[in-house]
Amino acid sequence: MESGRPEIGRKIREYRLRLGLTQEELAARTELTKGFISQLENDVTSPSIATLMDILEALGTDISSFFTEQKEDRVVYAAEDMFEKEDDGVKVLWLVTNAQKNALEPILVTLEGGAMSEQFDPHEGEEFGYVLSGTVTLVDGESKYRVPRGGSFYLKPKGVHYLWNHTKQPAKVLWVSTPPSF
Repeated sequence: MESGRPEIGRKIREYRLRLGLTQEELAARTELTKGFISQLENDVTSPSIATLMDILEALGTDISSFFTEQKEDRVVYAAEDMFEKEDDGVKVLWLVTNAQKNALEPILVTLEGGAMSEQFDPHEGEEFGYVLSGTVTLVDGESKYRVPRGGSFYLKPKGVHYLWNHTKQPAKVLWVSTPPSF
């Protein structure tokens, strides 16, 4: 931004290039000249509201979307960003903040000896886990599966499901659910 005003030309150029259009093609679609599009993209001139709306329509967007600043999706999460909850020998660390808005949700579960995770109802979607340390039992309805350190599980939950540390040693599991359910 320059002196608090939006860089309309720069944004128009970005939209045009995303669509793979030349300045000539955009000019033809909007009944403007290539020279005007060039001046606009270089912020030498400003369009009228009507002209801007025509350009945005040709670019497949609208004025509201064009002026709404898009926040970049977060990619990296530091330890201090993570949320932790501990209850009855079970520690859950949410590795990605606001994961409920995403397609999947990763957590790190630490189960003390004899502890069980929260029980989850069957749901659409899938779950994956990787046992970082210890050994756990994965329970899915009537089925039980022993998963040792270095082992993993992949589950389409058919019944109430949870992890149980049937040993006396702590166990740590990276657990991912889609859609988010933790």
